[in-house]
Amino acid sequence: MQTQDGRVAPAAAPAMGESPRVSSQAGLRAHNERLVLSLIRAHGELAKAEIARYSGLSPQTASVIMRQLEGEGLVLPGVPRRGKVGQPSVPMRLNARGAFALGLKIGRRTSEMVLMDFVGNVLGSRDVFYRLPVYDAVMAFAGDAADALRAQLAPQERSRIAGLGVGLPFEIWSWGAARGADKRENATWRNADIATDLAEVTGEDVTMANDVTAACGAERAFGQRAGPDFLYLFVGAFIGGGIVIDGQLIEGRSGNAGALGSMPVPAPGGGSRQLIEASSIHLLERLVEEAGGDPVELWRRESDWDGLGPLLDRWLDEASAGIAHAIVSAVSVYDFPVAVIDGSFPPRVRARLVERVDAALRRLDRRGLADIAVMEGTIGRSAREIGSASLPFFARFFSDRRILYADR
Repeated sequence: MQTQDGRVAPAAAPAMGESPRVSSQAGLRAHNERLVLSLIRAHGELAKAEIARYSGLSPQTASVIMRQLEGEGLVLPGVPRRGKVGQPSVPMRLNARGAFALGLKIGRRTSEMVLMDFVGNVLGSRDVFYRLPVYDAVMAFAGDAADALRAQLAPQERSRIAGLGVGLPFEIWSWGAARGADKRENATWRNADIATDLAEVTGEDVTMANDVTAACGAERAFGQRAGPDFLYLFVGAFIGGGIVIDGQLIEGRSGNAGALGSMPVPAPGGGSRQLIEASSIHLLERLVEEAGGDPVELWRRESDWDGLGPLLDRWLDEASAGIAHAIVSAVSVYDFPVAVIDGSFPPRVRARLVERVDAALRRLDRRGLADIAVMEGTIGRSAREIGSASLPFFARFFSDRRILYADR
C-alpha cells in the first residue's frame, strides 16, 4: 500500500508484543501481509505454494498478497525453480531497497545513528563522542544525522523510510550521577518526552526500546548461531542483558526484562555488588585514566585496544568472573542452552572475554543446572544501532510471531 507521494503505507503498528487487530477486512489483509513478509524474512525466499503451506492461507490468497507486495516494491522475484511437472515456481525475496529505517543508539559515551535497508544492510552512519550525554546536544546530533543519512538516498527513496528506532539505556539519568553528571542535566533526561522531541527534530515516527534489548533483537533477527533460546549480554560503558525464549524477544512487563546489569554478583573481599560495577567498560576507562591515558580512545571504531597490555588483562579477569556468576544465576531461573556475549570492543577482545567467561563458568558450582555454552555475538559494536533500526520494520511490516521459527 502506498500513498500518493509513493511512500510505503503499511499496516498500523501494534503495541510491541501484540498482534495486529484482525477484526475488519482491512485488519485481516494487513495481518496476512505481515505474516507473508515475516515468513519471507525468516526463510530468505519463498514461492507462493510454500507461503500457503507455512501460513495456512489459501493458494489464491497467498498469490494475491504476493502480487500486492511486489507492486508496492517490498518483494522481488527470484530465479524460477523448475519442477518435474507444470510451470516453474518463482520464489520471492525481500527487496533490500523496498523500505529503509533509521536507528539511533543513545549511549552514555557515544550516540550513533545508522541508515539500514530492508534486509539489514547498514548503508551509512553518523556518531558523536562525549564524556556525558547532554540532552540538547544529543537532540541536535539526531536532527543533523537524520538529514545527512536521508541525503544518501535517492529523492524517491526517502519517502520509503519506515521511521526512526531508538535504543537507550533504561533510566539513563540514574547512572549519570555516579559519573559526575550535573543534577540539572539528569533531571532534563528524566523529565523529557524523548520520543516526541526526537520525532520533532528528525521528522520521523519514533519507536523506542531499551538499548540492549534492541541489541538482543539484532542478534535474534540477524545473528547466525544462537538459536531460539539464549541469554544475551552486551558489554558497553555499562553492561546490560536481554532474553530470547522460544524465538521471542522477551521485553517484560515494564520493558526491562533481562536487566542483568543490576544482578548481584560477588564483590572482592566479600559481600556483593551489581554486575554493572564488575563487568562494564567504564571500569576499564578508570584504569586507563589512572594510568595517564585517554579513555575516549576506547570508543573509537579504529581502536584495537592492543596497547592496553596488563590493564586489559586485569579488566578481562574481573569482567569475566562477574559475567560467569550472572550466567549461572540466570540459568537457575531458565535453562538457557546458550549465553551470547557482545559489546563495544574489538572482535579479538570479545573472543578473549568469551574464552575467560567459559573458563570461569567451569570453576563454579553448577550442580543441578543445565549445561550452557558461551559464544560470541555476531553483530559487534553496532548491535544496538542495528537493533534500533529494525524496530520500525517490526512495528510496520513483520508479525514477529512463533510462525517464523516453525520450519527453519
